[in-house]
Amino acid sequence: MATTIGAGLVRDVDPHTLSEWLRSRQALVVDVRPPEMFAAERIPGAVSLPLPTLGRSTLPELGDRKLVLQCEVGIASEKGARKLLQEGAHAEVYHLPGGLRAWKRAGLAVEGSPVGLSVPRQVQIAAGSLVVVGAVLGGLVSPRFLLLSAFVGAGLVFSGVTGTCGMAAMLARMPHNRRNLNV
Repeated sequence: MATTIGAGLVRDVDPHTLSEWLRSRQALVVDVRPPEMFAAERIPGAVSLPLPTLGRSTLPELGDRKLVLQCEVGIASEKGARKLLQEGAHAEVYHLPGGLRAWKRAGLAVEGSPVGLSVPRQVQIAAGSLVVVGAVLGGLVSPRFLLLSAFVGAGLVFSGVTGTCGMAAMLARMPHNRRNLNV
């Protein structure tokens, strides 16, 4: 699939085609996920350039290679491709729909240095735990504790709508998530 943005084009690339491009050095994969996710698991040969820092001036030199953006599920990489085209950085940007998950589903190898549970999983555990605690305390102690569950739910909605997560940012700063980030 291809989407036109201004004078540019965002094209999808499937995992096997991207693997061939990488093998023949026809593409540069830019991983737009946060550094801790990149450190834990990545497409071999990918470079890290988190979405907030992605821009015309921060892109590595491509030479004659295709630029392919990749994230965990394909949403952030598509946003990044649109951003680069709007800035006039390139005439054509590829992105991997389904992201790293699609890459792994296709049976392709990943590299990395696992740092334990990924930050998104830590967010799921923490948010779920807070909702359960709020609900239990709301039923047993005081209905005011239900506000904790409502607050966490509102935070999840905000995270889904904006693509930013305060809890993830906080957890990423924890000491257990900061080791092995120098990849």
